[in-house]
Amino acid sequence: MTRTEKDQLIDELVQMLAEKNVVYLTDASGLDSESTTSLRRECYKKDIRVRVVKNTLLRKAMERIEDRDYSELYDVLKGQTALLVGDVGNAPARVLKEFRKKHDMPVLKGAYVEEATYLGDNNLEALTAIKSKEEVIADVIALLQSPAKNVIGALNSGGNTLSGLVKALQERS
Repeated sequence: MTRTEKDQLIDELVQMLAEKNVVYLTDASGLDSESTTSLRRECYKKDIRVRVVKNTLLRKAMERIEDRDYSELYDVLKGQTALLVGDVGNAPARVLKEFRKKHDMPVLKGAYVEEATYLGDNNLEALTAIKSKEEVIADVIALLQSPAKNVIGALNSGGNTLSGLVKALQERS
C-alpha cells in the first residue's frame, strides 16, 4: 500500500468517525466468510457501517478528530479490528449480542458512545441497556404528559365541576 493510498484511507476513516457518535471496535478474526457476511447484513439492517481496518491507520484517523478523545481505545488496537459505527448507542451492542447467540465471535474490544468509553467484552451487556436519545426523549415526554393526563381524567370523572375536581384530587391523595 502506497503512502497516498494510506492517506486516502485515513481520510475516509476520519470522515466516517466524524459523522458518527458511536464507535465499536471488535475482534472478528474467528469468523468464516459466511458468518462475516451474515454479521454485515445484520449491521446493514440497523444502519451500522462495518469495516475491517488496520490498527495503525485507525489510530491515526482517531488522532485527527479534534473534538473527541479516543485515547482510551488505543490500547485495544491489537490484532484484527473490525470497526462498527452508527448513530444509536445501543444498536451495535444489540446486534453483537443477538449474533453471538449463534456464534462465539465477534468479541468487543472497546466502544466509544457519546463521549463515554467502554473497554472489554464484559461491557457488552451494559451497552445493550443504554437508551438511545430517542428513547430518553420518549420517556421524558411520557413523564411530562402524566400529570396533565391525571388532571384531565379528574376533570372528566367529576362531571366537569370544580367541586368534582377537588373531590377527585382529594381521593387520589
